[in-house]
Amino acid sequence: MIQRLYRSRFFRFAAGLAAGAALLAACTQMPQNRAETAAMSATPSAAPAAPAPAKLGTQWGEGIESKTRTIVTKRLSEQPDEVASVGYNEAAAVRRDVGSNPERRLNLQLAQGDVEWSVLDENNRPLALQRSRRGDDNFRLAGIEGARYTLRFRNLSERSYEVIATVDGLDVLTGRPGSLRNGGYVLRPQETLNIEGFRKSQSEVAAFRFATPGRAYAANTEAGDVRNIGVIGAALFELEQPQAPRRPRRDATPPQPSAFPADGAYAPPPRYRK
Repeated sequence: MIQRLYRSRFFRFAAGLAAGAALLAACTQMPQNRAETAAMSATPSAAPAAPAPAKLGTQWGEGIESKTRTIVTKRLSEQPDEVASVGYNEAAAVRRDVGSNPERRLNLQLAQGDVEWSVLDENNRPLALQRSRRGDDNFRLAGIEGARYTLRFRNLSERSYEVIATVDGLDVLTGRPGSLRNGGYVLRPQETLNIEGFRKSQSEVAAFRFATPGRAYAANTEAGDVRNIGVIGAALFELEQPQAPRRPRRDATPPQPSAFPADGAYAPPPRYRK
C-alpha cells in the first residue's frame, strides 16, 4: 500500500486563515472504527504533582527514508483545534509519578475524537499512556534507553488537519523551538500519519530513540533547552481541503552555490559535546 505524508507552511490572512506549503510523504489509509478508540475525559483536575526529573531524552538516531513533496494548504483558524502533550521518562520515574493504580490508555483522542494519537514502539505496538488517578491530568509513558519510537496520528474523520509535533520542545520538522506558528504535516481524512524522527531532508528523517538527557538532541543543538527534555507535544489545526500536489519542477541547471547554507528548512544535525 502506498503511503503518503504531508507537511505545511502557512502565511496569515486578514480573514484569520493561514496558507502555506506542505510536504507529502508516508501516510496510509486505515478504516474508521471509533469503537476501538479510547476517549479522553475532560474532568476537572487538581494541581498535578511535580514530575520526576527527566532521565530520558530523545536522541538524533539513524536515517530512515521518508519522502515528501509540497502541497498548498489553508488553516480555517489561527487558533488550534487541539494542543496536547505527553511526558516520558524511564519506568521507575513514571511509576513514582502515576502511583500504584494508574489510568492506562493506548491512545489519546484529539479534536473531539477526530484524530487518534498514539506512540508506537519498534514493533509498531502502542506504548501504554498512564496518569495518576489522584487528579493529575497529564499522561506519561515509560521508555527504554536506546529504543526507537514513532508518533502515530490516525484521522477518523472526513476533515483534514495540520499536525505540528514537537519532541523535547523542538519542532520535528525544523529542529527549532516548537511554536504554533510553525508549519506541520497534513493529515487527510481517513489516513494515518507516522512521524518516525526529526526531518533531515525531503527524503529522510533521523529516528527518534530514547537516550540519556546528555545524549538528547535538545542538549546538543543550539535551539534546544534541556529544561524541555522529556515531553512530546502535538497541535492540530483544521484545514480547508488541500489542493492537488504540485508537480516536481524539471530543471537541468546544476545546483548553484548558496550564500547562506546554514539556513536550511529542516533540522540540523546535533553537535555532541566531548
